[in-house]
Parts: sequence; C-alpha cells; structure tokens
Amino acid sequence: ALLASLKTSSPIDSATATWLAEMSDEYHDKLTRLGLVEPRQAAEIVTLGALLDRFFASYSGKESSRVRMRQARTRLEEFFGSDATADGIDVTAADEWRAWQVESGYAEATIARTVRYARQFFLWGVKRAVVSNNPFAETKTGSQSNPDRTVFVDRPTIDRVIDAAPTAQWRALIALCRFGGLRVGEALRLCWADVDWQSGRLRVRSTKTEHHEGGGSRIVPLFPELRGLLMDVFEASDESERILSDFRTDSNPGPQLARIVERAGVDRWPRLLHNLRASRQNELILEYPITTACAWIGNSRLVAAGHYYKTNDADWERAVGAPAGRDAESDARLAHKTTQHEAAPDGTDSQPGVQSTGSGGTTRGRAGQRSPVHRRSMGPVGLEPTLGFPPSGF
Repeated sequence: ALLASLKTSSPIDSATATWLAEMSDEYHDKLTRLGLVEPRQAAEIVTLGALLDRFFASYSGKESSRVRMRQARTRLEEFFGSDATADGIDVTAADEWRAWQVESGYAEATIARTVRYARQFFLWGVKRAVVSNNPFAETKTGSQSNPDRTVFVDRPTIDRVIDAAPTAQWRALIALCRFGGLRVGEALRLCWADVDWQSGRLRVRSTKTEHHEGGGSRIVPLFPELRGLLMDVFEASDESERILSDFRTDSNPGPQLARIVERAGVDRWPRLLHNLRASRQNELILEYPITTACAWIGNSRLVAAGHYYKTNDADWERAVGAPAGRDAESDARLAHKTTQHEAAPDGTDSQPGVQSTGSGGTTRGRAGQRSPVHRRSMGPVGLEPTLGFPPSGF
C-alpha cells in the first residue's frame, strides 16, 4: 500500500494510516530508511477546530452541502469545544454527543445527517494521517426521513395556491414543483431551449444528481397542468433565455410561498416546497410503473420509498371504495341494522351469535345467550372417524 501510494502520489488508505500510527518508533525508522515513509516527527496535537479547518479548506463540493456541514461543525464544537484534542474523542464520547442531540430536541433526520458529516470529517483526517482513528465510524445514524413531515398536497389546495400567486412566473414555479416534480433549483435553471412544445417534453438539468452517471439531466413530460402556465410565461417573456427570469437561480422562494399560501386561505403544510414534489411522485406512482415515475422525478426507488411516498386519502378510497361508489340499498340495510342494534331491549351486547334451529339450520341470536348447539349430544361416535369395521383391526 505504501509503494502504491508513492507511485501514484495519492494518500494512503485509512487502515495503513492507522497501522503506521500504532507502529513503534523502531519499525517506523526502518520504513523511513527504505524511503517508504517520512521521518516521524514529534507528535502533533491536532485540535478539533484545526481538523475541521483543514477539512473545509480542502472541500470543493457544493455550497449547499457546505452549509449543512457547517451546521454539523457547530454542534461538534458546541459539545466538545474547538480546543479539544481530536484524537481524544473516543467512541464513548461520540455516542454521548449523539445522545446530547437527542436530548436537545433535534429531529431524528437532522441527527442522522449530522452524524454522517462528523464521520466524514474524521475519515478525511484518518486518510491524511491528521488523526489516528474515527470515533464516529460506528455511531448510530438513524433514518434521514421524517414521515411525520411528509404530507400530500391535494389538487384543490394547490389550485387555490396557484390562483393566489401574484405573477405568471410564480404560478409556473409552483406548477413546475407540484405537477412537474422539479426541485426548486431545477425549475429556476430551466431555459426556453429546454422546452420541446411539439413532442411535449421538458429537459431538466440537475446539479444535485449531475455527479452520478447519466444524472446530469432527465426528460420530463410536459404535463397538461404545466403547458398552459408555461405558455402564459412564454407569451409575456422579454426574450430572456431563462423561463423564470424574475428569480435568481440561487433564490429561496420558500418565505414568499408561505405568504402566498396564507393569502390563499389554506393551512400551511410542512416543508412547503419539498412536499409539492413528493405529492407529484405519489400521483405518478399510482398511475405509472415506479421505475417510470422515479425516472421523471429524478430519484431512485429506495429514495422514493424512504423520503417521498406516503399513503393518502385516495389510497384508502381506492381500497375500500369511494363513498360515491356505495349503492343506496346497502346504505339502507346498514342504517336499518344499526338501528336494530341500538334498540336491543335486554341491555345485552348486540353482537350477533349463531343459534341452532329445530331443522338443523341456523338463525342469528344475541351474544350472551347460549345457543342450543352447545347442548346437543355428540352421540355414540367419538372423535375417531367411522370406518365401517372394528377398531380392533388396527
């Protein structure tokens, strides 16, 4: 591993780094004389703050991820202190840090994400021999989904919100999220060149999935709910390349959407923008194969099941039959039977039992009355079947 690292000028893996860190000075000097490692210096005491400073200085990912990483850093330094020795944080301390977050009232999904970032910070340090171990490697993460905050935004509700939107571009943005299933960043980056009016297709570029193979863009149907609203924007456009040119590509429309929802006179739902996209995926999964729905939404079946899909009233109505599907005769029979049960004269439970008739049939009786069937004699035949010859033959 050391030879491979030297030849490719790449960092050593975490297992080799740990092996070197635990090696005695005698054997480490031998490797130094062979030119495989640098001479061992006096042990540097790396603080948690210094480790995190080095990590963030080397990080070149998305700014949105950096923001969430900073939140994880804040919780680490709030609990341990930025001057704490990084190698002094052990497995027990890592578990105590997670328990502290639970006691502080953070959501389970937030805690899971924070633990994963802490694990990433220390893994980076181990690979570069900044720290000798990763105390968060086995810390419980938990699920990053929160079903209690996933709601289905139905058609009447979103129609009222769209009607309350102040401009054509606002109406298009809400529709793109709710009926196109687009992420906000995807909707804000749409260009008129991405719209194929003739074939009814919309090309969506995604910065979130572009690092996956083939995930740079996807094709979404130009659903009927989108076409008219996009056409309104097109007819009023000022030759701008982007469709939603009134918004910056890094805009956060959430606060303004909350005011639009309030103006529409509907109850505000949690995770305003995310649940618009999740609601659309719910609808698509019911109507199309799940692979097709996920391809249009731009996620995997696993992500859809864990973060997006939620049963709703439409699922229950399809299972038990919508109220409009019941016939009048069955409703009348149900009402009549309910009246009979409520009018039970003897005060006993009106749950029906089975009562024997003289002809061997059965009639309904009230629970609590012993049915004559319990008093019938079994006759000369026991539990063994009648075989037609003496049992002594066995």
